[in-house]
Amino acid sequence: MARVPSSSIAIVFLAIFLVPDLSGAVPGDPDLIRRTCNSTSFFDLCVSSLQSDPKSSKSDVKGLSVIVINLGISNATDTSSYTSHLVKRRRNAGLNSALEGCAGRYADARAALCSALEALSLDDYDFASLHVSAAAAYADMCHSLFRLSPALTYPAALSSREKALERLCTIASDIISLLG
Repeated sequence: MARVPSSSIAIVFLAIFLVPDLSGAVPGDPDLIRRTCNSTSFFDLCVSSLQSDPKSSKSDVKGLSVIVINLGISNATDTSSYTSHLVKRRRNAGLNSALEGCAGRYADARAALCSALEALSLDDYDFASLHVSAAAAYADMCHSLFRLSPALTYPAALSSREKALERLCTIASDIISLLG
């Protein structure tokens, strides 16, 4: 019987136990969320966001990215509706113009995130990441509309929504980068 060199055994040991391959993680792995979120820029937000969705416990890494993107879609949809609602309550033409622009930018962010989901379903991770980045940029464009007019104050509620969407997009991009 042939003897297996000890260096081969060491390499196999290292490959199995010391090099985490999150892209092939088994769905239902109880530690997958923490290991995946450990590779993101916002660990605590990542963990709490994923744990808030019951599907995450049975998801693989790709499924976790879908969950985060869906949270981003929800944020963008709600923020677009919120800004549209604010327009109805305001009488300031400059403010209304900025708010209408924001509603449109958040609708664009939602569309970009939906495109990211489609790209993920096709295993086109570069394209998915591109769309996620575009969604974050649309949120920032809303803020830019307020910067154009020094007389306007950027509403605190919009600022927190923008920050939340940008962080969710960063987390989604970080997770997608683990896929390929």
